Amino acid sequence: MIAPSRATPSPHRPNPRKSHPMIRPTLPRLTALLTAAVVATGLTACGSGDASDEPTNAAASTAAGPTEVTVQNCGTPVTFPRPAKRLYVNDGNMISMALAIGAERSVAAVSSMQRDAPVLREHYGAAAVDGLKQTAETYPSRETVLAQRPDVVFAGWNYGWDETRKLTPAGLAKQGIAAYTLTESCRQGTGRARGTVEPWTALRTDLTNLGAITGHEDGAAKAVGDIDRRLKALRAAPQPAKKPTVFLFDSGTKAVYSSGRFGAPQAILDAAGARNALEDLDDTWTEVSWERVIASKPDAFLFVDYPPQSFEDKVRVLRARAGVKDLPAVKEGRFLNLPYALWTSGPLNIDAAEQARKALEGWALVPRAPAD
Repeated sequence: MIAPSRATPSPHRPNPRKSHPMIRPTLPRLTALLTAAVVATGLTACGSGDASDEPTNAAASTAAGPTEVTVQNCGTPVTFPRPAKRLYVNDGNMISMALAIGAERSVAAVSSMQRDAPVLREHYGAAAVDGLKQTAETYPSRETVLAQRPDVVFAGWNYGWDETRKLTPAGLAKQGIAAYTLTESCRQGTGRARGTVEPWTALRTDLTNLGAITGHEDGAAKAVGDIDRRLKALRAAPQPAKKPTVFLFDSGTKAVYSSGRFGAPQAILDAAGARNALEDLDDTWTEVSWERVIASKPDAFLFVDYPPQSFEDKVRVLRARAGVKDLPAVKEGRFLNLPYALWTSGPLNIDAAEQARKALEGWALVPRAPAD
């Protein structure tokens, strides 16, 4: 079990150790090359209901001019200055995208990074992370964002965009500021349900588009290529006759916050050789009842690590809850706790998948992969 420390609650939500060895994220920075071509003048990112996890078509939209690029974002063509010189980024997973493609010098300011700073330093280096200007430890206000004079803001619904704070893509457009929305958080029609594409596709889409917007197409191609190479290795590993069911415990006491089939955890668990207990829910991060947890009969619980509800608090909740405490997963302590930035859509999702696979092998829920 792992219980790394954190500083602030998870902003992807609407309202903001004992029997197993410690597992820590120690894999190297994304380095491999992508073979798909990237067109410098513009890229199309899937924004419809395509459920395929094949790489997105990187040769689509037409640039509006030599200093602009148009990409598809949540199903709509959006034009951005190219290259973006003052990028404002909210949340650790989106910050990790900028770092993974080598665009940190294009980032004017960030927010909601404090919780993920240790993980980001481990993967991308202290110099790159500590050189970022953090203007807010959690959600930024509209005034905080505007004060940084950004030409592009990168955030998402329940990842920074907020009608009550008057910080939305439409509002920024009125200020002459382009806004890019995290694909995982794209809203479905006029409702609040989120997610429109398969999660690995969503991630490839955002890395590729961010590369086009910042002029770091090569870095984006390398990041996507590394993810695809490691994903291929995971899928080539021996698979169980029946996939174990895993429940992702984000947080909760009266009910449980978790993630459905459009969230990054779906892609992570599937790549690890497991079945997401909520794979039938057409949403990303969402709340379900304890009855739903019990009915899923999970073989293991994986946790999103951040306060104020610590890893130990969550384990206590499981061990005290009628109908849950008697589940074999709880009795046998099949728990794995990983940082927030590994669970929310970003390049570190592949690290989460690799660590989840190792945990499942350790619990004998999936066959052990041959040693390299």
